[in-house]
Parts: sequence; structure tokens; C-alpha cells
Amino acid sequence: MKIGILSRGANLYSTRRLREAAEQRGHDVRVVNYLRCYMSINRRQPAVMLGSSPLHFDAIIPRIGASQTFYGTAVVRQFEMTGVFSVNESEAITRARDKLRSMQLLAREGIQLPNTGFASSPKDISGLLETVGGAPVVVKLLEGTQGLGVVLAETTKAAESVIGAFRQLNADILVQEFIAEADGADLRALVVGDQVIAAMQRQAASGEFRSNLHRGGTASRIELTPEEIELSVRSAQTLGLNVAGVDLLRSNHGTLALEINSSPGLQGIESTTGVDVASRIIEFIERRVPHAAAGLGGSA
Repeated sequence: MKIGILSRGANLYSTRRLREAAEQRGHDVRVVNYLRCYMSINRRQPAVMLGSSPLHFDAIIPRIGASQTFYGTAVVRQFEMTGVFSVNESEAITRARDKLRSMQLLAREGIQLPNTGFASSPKDISGLLETVGGAPVVVKLLEGTQGLGVVLAETTKAAESVIGAFRQLNADILVQEFIAEADGADLRALVVGDQVIAAMQRQAASGEFRSNLHRGGTASRIELTPEEIELSVRSAQTLGLNVAGVDLLRSNHGTLALEINSSPGLQGIESTTGVDVASRIIEFIERRVPHAAAGLGGSA
């Protein structure tokens, strides 16, 4: 099978592991910088081009950076037009990247979330804070990733100041209740298909409330409860994701879905749990694409 990995960095850990896993299973793999692709959009022969040649794959694995979501998902969508299987479809990636939309979709499906508010006018800040239960609150930029653009406002005055400053810059933000009892810890569940294949607990560094490993957090392997496994799978499926990193928070009123990542990093979860996540993703592709299991290739 011919597999394309859409990534801006062939040497990035996740990209490299996916390539190694696919090659070990007998597949023909190519890493493609999706920003160098261009598209021929027509009804007869739609194509994704690189240089002067069309790209032909049986399946693609999108590793689209958050800052390149618009163009990256356009490339994924063009591959979909040609009949190529995408591990995560373009529309699902777009849903997950829009934090407000994803929260609304999850809430509609009855998935338990932190109390969350969204407003446009600075005049509505006091009402917005009341909606989520008052300070302390977490203020999140809709476009933030890896803990960037996330601020803890511990008092009402601080929250009003932070929210007002963001709105003055015309930045779209979410305001969420702060789950103090989590004590700087969250859970990352790695969902592939309809299973959680690995899970870890991330603990924030001293003096920090964000548990992201990129921000100095530490990780340990953890067993999720059956309810948390179901919550993780439902959350990913609600957004239409086949592969997802689902972030959870344990609170006094149950485990909450915090965020769903459509391009979860593999380094932290593989090194912490010892699970070969990359191979599990390739196995999932093999189950979904004809001729894949034999590794003999499909389209030319």
C-alpha cells in the first residue's frame, strides 16, 4: 500500500515513528510537506500536485500544524476528492481545531465538560463570569495550542482585565471554570478507531497549572476507568476523528472532556506507556483500506 504522511518535518518524532511503523509492515511510505502541494481542482481529474507530478496514495496520515489548518485541510480534502482514505477527514480536523465548535458539539451529545462561556462584547464580561461560576477561571484563546494562549485568572478583577485585554485585540476566547481539585493534573487518552490504546496522566510543574509536557509537565502511565474509556471514544467519534488525543480532567462532579486533538503527538504517550501507538495507527489503516493488510499496494 502507498501511504502519504502529510507533515512539514520528516524528522519530527511522530512523523518518523509513523514512517518506520508503516515500512516495517511492508508499505511504501512518503513524507510530503503539504505546504508545497498545490491542487488541480476540476470534475474530471482532481489531483494533488507536488512539483510537476500528481501524488498517488492509497491512504494519507494528516499531521497538520494548527497554524496551517486552512491550507492543510484543503490539501486533505483534495485527496479525499480523489478517493484516498484519510486517517482523519478534513472536516473532522476542522471541527477539532475550532475549540468553540467542538465544545458545542460535545455538549450537544451530552458529554460532560467544564462550565464554559463565550461572548463577543467586553460589556458582557460580568455575565460571562457568572455563567461559569465566577473566579478563578481559565481563559483560552480559540487558536491556542500546547498551552499557549491559556491564562488562569484567580480573581474577578484579574479575569476582567485578561478578558478585556484579549477582546481589545479582537481575539476570540473561551472562559472555563477552573477545576482546582485536579491539582494541575489531566489525562491524555489516545483513541484509535473505537478503542483507547494508551493513556497517561500529565502533571503540571510546580507553580504551573498547565500540564502540557512542552511546558515542563511530567507524565506517568495510568489505567482509565470504563466510564473514562467510553467518554474518550465518544468524544473522538462526536467530532468524527478516527485518531485523537482526548484530554480529560477528573473533577468532584465526574471526569470531564477538556479538549480533543486531531494530531496528537506520539513521543510522550509512547515513551510513557511503552505502547507502539504508531503501529496501531497503521493497523487501523490496514483494516480500512482494501488490499492494505498484504502490504502489496493498491493504486498506482
